[in-house]
Amino acid sequence: MVQATTCEYPGDGSPARPVDPPQTTDVPNAGTVAVTLHMTAGDVVITMDRAKAPCTINSFVSLAQQGYFDDTDCHRLVDQGIFILQCGDPTATGTGGPGYVMAEELEHTSEYPAGTVAMAKRQQPGTTGGQFFLVWADTPLPPEYTVFGTMDQAGLDVVGGIAAQGVAAEDGMSPIAEAHISSVTLG
Repeated sequence: MVQATTCEYPGDGSPARPVDPPQTTDVPNAGTVAVTLHMTAGDVVITMDRAKAPCTINSFVSLAQQGYFDDTDCHRLVDQGIFILQCGDPTATGTGGPGYVMAEELEHTSEYPAGTVAMAKRQQPGTTGGQFFLVWADTPLPPEYTVFGTMDQAGLDVVGGIAAQGVAAEDGMSPIAEAHISSVTLG
C-alpha cells in the first residue's frame, strides 16, 4: 500500500525562474529519497525522509527535476553564532522564490546539528519557498525551520571547505569561496 498525503502550495508572486508548482495530491509520505547537489567544490548528497517533511520534499524534488536549482550560487554564508550556507535562490539575492510558498513541517527542535539541511523562510509562518540552508557546524536556531534532510560526511566536508574560506567583506554575507550549484540530480 502506498502511503500519501495532500499538500498546499499557495501562490506567492512571480517565480525567480519559470517552474510549475508541485503536485498537491498523492504526495508520498514514506520512504527516503536522495538528491545530489553537484557543486563546483564537490558533490553534496542529501538524504531526505519523506515521513518527516513530505510536502517540503515533494516541492524540493519537483524544483530539482525542473532545473530550478541548476546553475545557481549559494548567496549567504554565516560563520558566527550560526553556521549555515544558504542556497536555492536563482537570483542569488536572498529574495527569489519559486512563485509559491508552503507551511513549515516542524520538529520543534532548537538544535540543528552539523549535516542538517533545512528550509529558509521569511519572518512570518507559512513562507517557506525554495531557499534552503546547509548546516556545517552545530547551530542553535528557533524551532521554526523545516528540517528535511541530512548531508553525508563527504558533503559536510565540501560545505565546510567553502565555509572555511570565510565571508566576503564587501557585503558580510557572500561566501568568499565559489559556492556554485551546477545541477541537482535525484539519487
